[in-house]
Amino acid sequence: MSVGLLAVVDDILTAALKASAKTAGVVIDDAAVTPQYVQGLTPARELPVVWKIALGSLFNKFIIIIPIALLLTAFAPWVLPYLLIVGGTYLCFEGAEKVTEWFGVHHGSDETDARDEKKLVFGAIRTDLILSTEIMLIALASLDADFGIWPTLGALIVIGLGMTALVYGAVALLVKIDDIGLRLMKNSARGVRRTGARIVASMPAVFRVISVVGTVAMLWVGGHLVITNLAETFWHGPADVLHAVTGAIEAAGPVVIWVVDTAMSFIFGLVLGMIIVAIVTGISRLRSKDEHTVVA
Repeated sequence: MSVGLLAVVDDILTAALKASAKTAGVVIDDAAVTPQYVQGLTPARELPVVWKIALGSLFNKFIIIIPIALLLTAFAPWVLPYLLIVGGTYLCFEGAEKVTEWFGVHHGSDETDARDEKKLVFGAIRTDLILSTEIMLIALASLDADFGIWPTLGALIVIGLGMTALVYGAVALLVKIDDIGLRLMKNSARGVRRTGARIVASMPAVFRVISVVGTVAMLWVGGHLVITNLAETFWHGPADVLHAVTGAIEAAGPVVIWVVDTAMSFIFGLVLGMIIVAIVTGISRLRSKDEHTVVA
């Protein structure tokens, strides 16, 4: 009995490890996106906010994504691509909105609202829901169809726990590394103090880079999600263009193909996101005019 149980556990862990490897790109994107949500908070609130987001991510995976994914896979697999199109489109919108903010366009009411902790946590968990959905669906698709419902559930649970710990452990380290630098600056050894000072001085630039990487990641992942799942539903156009371009440079090697694929997904995501930002902004302005007219 124990030998059989150990064999099942070993199969689950092996399957989870193989499936996790295929989600690496999205996991990196998730880790790059999340630190943006704790920028501007007081140091004392950074780790508590990361912890709240991590708990929200676990809720997303275990209460929402895994049960729904298993049910839809069993009874309505055709729905999944449409859900991923919606999720990818939202990522494109959020990424494009951040790009417009780089050029001075403000979408929030004020800085206090933008740094409201509840809104930050909600926004981070909402974005995590989309990224976690892709992680879990990629993992689910990577598991053997004849693996069985309970081993599949076990593998998804292992993947969900592992990915959450990896992403939010990395995020916690990133947001607290400046505190580590400050402690090193108080060390009696001169070389250690210099190292600490360099860490502290570099952190603003590090977070600017992370902010840019996170925004690019939103647009890349969102664009790739939409392109891939449009091809699985009703429109092959963008996927055909992507495959034609990458096929033409096949001799350049996998790295160049990946870079071109990523760049084209990013451009598609940016264009789609900008269109949606324009629509949302237009609707908001019309509503604002209507409200002023009613008040007048």
